[in-house]
Amino acid sequence: MRIVDVNPFFYPFMGGIEHRMHDTCKLLAERGHDVTILTGRLPDTEEKEERDGYRIIRLKSRLINIYNPPFISSKNVLETLNGLDADVVNYNYRWAPSYNKDLAGYEGKKVFTYHNMWGEGMGLMGRISNFQDNRFRKCLNTFDHIICVSDFVRNDLIRRGIPEERTTSVPSCLNAFPNVTDEEGDFILSLGRLVRTKGLDHLIEAMKNVNEKLILCGRGPDAKRLASMIKKYGLGEKIEMKGYVSEEEKARLMGTCKFFVMPSLFESFGLAAVEAMSYGRPMICTNVNGLPDTVQEGGVIVPPKDPRALSDAMNKLLENADERKRLAKAARKQAEKFNWDDNIRKIEDVYKNVIRV
Repeated sequence: MRIVDVNPFFYPFMGGIEHRMHDTCKLLAERGHDVTILTGRLPDTEEKEERDGYRIIRLKSRLINIYNPPFISSKNVLETLNGLDADVVNYNYRWAPSYNKDLAGYEGKKVFTYHNMWGEGMGLMGRISNFQDNRFRKCLNTFDHIICVSDFVRNDLIRRGIPEERTTSVPSCLNAFPNVTDEEGDFILSLGRLVRTKGLDHLIEAMKNVNEKLILCGRGPDAKRLASMIKKYGLGEKIEMKGYVSEEEKARLMGTCKFFVMPSLFESFGLAAVEAMSYGRPMICTNVNGLPDTVQEGGVIVPPKDPRALSDAMNKLLENADERKRLAKAARKQAEKFNWDDNIRKIEDVYKNVIRV
C-alpha cells in the first residue's frame, strides 16, 4: 500500500501524536508498505527527509506561537496529497483549518485517527475547542473510517451519532520495553505538557500535605502560573520544575521515581501512563475519560479536581513500600498489553478494508 500520514506537526515537535506516527510509519514501512508523512515545516527543518524507512515532506507553514501546540497554517496540502497518489491517507488533527479544509476536499480513500476528547480544554480554550469540534464534524463525516485511541473515545463518538461500523479502537503503544530496576529515588514524578487540562494545579495544592519531593517535567503555556502557585504556597523546596528534559533524562526519572502522578482533567488514553508503567512504576491517576481503562490494576485511581484525594493516595503509597512493589509489578504487566507488535496489524487491516470498499 502507498500510505500517507498527515499531521501539521512532526519531529522535532514532540508529542503523543508525533510518537505514534513515527512508530506506526516505521513499522508499516518494515512490513513492506510505501509510507510518507506530510506535515508542516517547522523552523530549522528540511523540506524533505527520509528516516527509518519512511519519507517526510514538510510544507511551507505559518506559525502563531501563543499556545502549545502553536496554531499552524500550511500551503498546498490538497495539491500535495493529490500528487502523492496514495492508496490511503490517515489524518491525525482537527485544529488546523487549512488542513481540515483540504482533507475534507480530498477525494481519495482516507482515515481519521481520533486522539483527543471532544471539546477538550478548560475555560476559554474549552469553549473554543467545543466550537471547533462541532465545526469539524462536517469534515469528519467525509472520512471512510475512524481509528480511536481508546474504547472510551470510540464509545463517545458512537454516542454522538458516528456509526459503530465506521470506528475501530487501536491504542497508542510502545515498540520497546525498558529493563525494570529496583532502584528507587526520593521523589515523585509528573511529566507532560503544562496546560490546564493536566490538572497540575490540584497536584501542587495536594503537595502542601505531602512530605516528599515532586519533580514536574514539561513545558507549556501554564508554566508561569504553576510556578507562581508553587511560590505562593511556599513549596519551592518540595517541587522542582525541570521544564523540558531529554529522552535520556526522562528515562532515568521514569525508571527511578517512587511513583508517577497523572492528575488529568481530560485524557483520551494516557500514553504517558503507559510509558511510566513500562518502567515498573506505580501510578496515581484521575478517574477521567479513557485513563482508568489504560491504568487498571497498575495504579491508584482518584477523583479529578480533588487535592485531598491526591495527597491521601500519595501518602499511603509513600508509607507502604510493599504496596509500591506490588503495584509496580502490576503496572509493568498492564503496560505490556500496549505493544505495537500486537496492534500494528489492526491499523494495517483498517487501511486494507478501506481500500477494498
